[in-house]
Amino acid sequence: MTAMSALQDEMKRVKERVDRVILDELLPKASPVKEVDLLYKMMRDYPGRPAKGMRPFLCVSACKAAGGKEDDAILTAACIELFQNWILIHDDIEDGSELRRGFPALHRAYGEGLALNAGDALHARTWEALLQNRRRLGMPKTFAVLQEFSKMVNETTEGQHMELGWVTHKRWDLTEKDYYEMCTRKTSWYTVASPCRLGAIVAGARPGVLDALKEFGVGLGVAFQIQDDSLNLVGDQKKYGKAKSDDLLEGKRTLMLLRLLEVASQSEKDRVIAIMNKDRPKKTEADVSFVLSMMDQYDTIGYARKRAAELLKEALVTLKKIRFRGDAESRADLAAFAKFAVEREW
Repeated sequence: MTAMSALQDEMKRVKERVDRVILDELLPKASPVKEVDLLYKMMRDYPGRPAKGMRPFLCVSACKAAGGKEDDAILTAACIELFQNWILIHDDIEDGSELRRGFPALHRAYGEGLALNAGDALHARTWEALLQNRRRLGMPKTFAVLQEFSKMVNETTEGQHMELGWVTHKRWDLTEKDYYEMCTRKTSWYTVASPCRLGAIVAGARPGVLDALKEFGVGLGVAFQIQDDSLNLVGDQKKYGKAKSDDLLEGKRTLMLLRLLEVASQSEKDRVIAIMNKDRPKKTEADVSFVLSMMDQYDTIGYARKRAAELLKEALVTLKKIRFRGDAESRADLAAFAKFAVEREW
């Protein structure tokens, strides 16, 4: 068995355990009231779809690496996955996405109003579930977990607002530094930094470990987002689970797009901006093909992936310096995951 297949097996094992907690313990199964029964069905939709389960895996692995027990972290890991699902419902509406994990986005199947409400219900359920930690962890650790969750939510919504605002206000005076700042807030905290820190908090890790995990998570999270953006352009749609080139249709300011605007001729830049400023329904296949051809001509996807590889290298150096007091195998899992996050093709 290769190291990568072993990692994926372990991620699958943790995900299956988290799914049981979510679907069997945290989310209602049925109601005698038809409308409420539909709400519960919708709440269970995204959590029931195939997913990688990266965030709960990081939470559990960091907990064990920091000297804690998986059983102590599993509820928090499940709540991270709940959080992931409710923000995806909102994100799909905000972006006008067609697909999520290979199936129609929730708002495409049920309408925006009902989907928003289901997302709100998952949000509320997340905080309710987190409070159950007090039975196993006690109140001090439970409050510390809640505080980290609050930080994660605030950072994520700020980053999402930055990205949406750039599109809404047709901002093109942006640099790579702006992109990294947006990714740090939108992606890094909820994808890597907070899942790792939450696991470490459950394990009772020292502040120095939490600070180092923030540094590790911020760099790796940006690298993860760069790879995610590139897969949206050139990845296998069946594996990736979202419509190909969706980011171009949504007008997202990705690193490869900002790089293109930096190196293209003025006439090419003007045409790209004119295309990207169109509303999603008005963008044509020819528009998307032109932007992709320009990215290919200037190899901006290659440029972005090179930067992601550099960020991965920096993150691994940080991880190696952390003085964990727990399971060495779980530390190795964190390093293996970091490579998977940046080198994956799905």
